[in-house]
Amino acid sequence: MSKVVILSEADLRACISLDKDTVDCVEQAFRLLATAPVVMPPILRLDIPQANGEVDVKTAYLPGIDSFAIKVSPGFFDNPKLGLPSLNGMMMLLSAHTGLLESLLLDNGYLTAVRTAAAGAVAARWLARPDAGKVAIIGAGQQARLQLQALMLVRPIQSVAVWAPDIEKSGRYAEEMAGLLSCPVTACADIDTAMAGADIAVTTTPSARPLIEERHLHPGLHITAMGSDAEHKNEISPAAIKMASHYVCDRLSQVRLLGELHHAILAGLVDANATMTELGQVIAGQSPGRISEDDITICDLTGTGAQDTAIATLAYARAVGNGRGFNFQA
Repeated sequence: MSKVVILSEADLRACISLDKDTVDCVEQAFRLLATAPVVMPPILRLDIPQANGEVDVKTAYLPGIDSFAIKVSPGFFDNPKLGLPSLNGMMMLLSAHTGLLESLLLDNGYLTAVRTAAAGAVAARWLARPDAGKVAIIGAGQQARLQLQALMLVRPIQSVAVWAPDIEKSGRYAEEMAGLLSCPVTACADIDTAMAGADIAVTTTPSARPLIEERHLHPGLHITAMGSDAEHKNEISPAAIKMASHYVCDRLSQVRLLGELHHAILAGLVDANATMTELGQVIAGQSPGRISEDDITICDLTGTGAQDTAIATLAYARAVGNGRGFNFQA
C-alpha cells in the first residue's frame, strides 16, 4: 500500500503565497526548460463551446526533481452568471521514480493562479526596465489582481492604470487594489488612456480580438501577454508583435499553435519556422532580452507544465513539512 497526501485548497493557501520564493521557484522552471532535458508533452485540450468552456491538461518532468505534476484546469467563462467561479482545477503529484501517486492537490485553480502571476513577475524581472514604475493592467479579474501584486515584488511600481471591457469592474478593481497597495490605481474609460506612457502592460483577458495595437507601443514599453492560451484567443495585434524590438515566449512550440505568435504567423507577418527567444534562454544567459532602455519587449506566456510541476512540488514539500493534509492509504 502507498500513502497519498490529500491537500485541500485551505491547506495549499496556508503553504503557498505569491512571494519572492514562489517567483524564484517558477523562474527556475523557466531556466530548466533552457538548460535541462525537460520532458513536456503538448497541452491536451478539450473545448466545450456550448458551455463556453475549456479544459487544459498540462504536465512535465523536470530532471533533478523527484516528482512530476499532472494538472487539470477547466475554464467555464459563463459560470459567473450562475454564481460560480470561471476557473477551478486540481493537480496530481506522482513519483518520478515509481509513478505512484504521492499527493492529490485539490486547489480549485489556486496554484495555477499563483504560478501564472509568478511567471508574469519573472517576465518583468528579466525584460522590463529596472526603473519601470507605471503599469497598465488590461482586464479586471483575479489574474489582473495577482499580476499587479506580483509586479510589486520585482519592480518599483508607482502608479497603475486599469482598463477592462466592463467599466464597472475596472472601477471596483481600482478601488480594491488602491486600498491593498501603496500606490494610486486609476480606472480608465478606454485602453488608449490606460496604455499612454506605461512602462509595463499586462494583458489578462480571454479576448478573441486584439486589444493592444501598434499605436499603443512606445519606446521602453514591456508587455506581458497572459491571456492567449487557446487558438482563438488574441490580445496583441500581429502588427504589434512584428513591431516589437524583442519578442520572447515561454515555449516556442506552444506559442506557434496557440499564443500571440500564432496569430502573427496566420497574418503572414512572422515566418512559421522563425526562431524566437524563450524566456528560459534569457534567464540562462543564452539569449539577450532587453538591450536598451528604448527597446519594446513583448513576452508571450501561454503557461507550461514545467511551471505546474515546480509549484506543485514546492506546495507538497511545504505542506508535508508543516504537517498539513489528510493521509490516505491507497
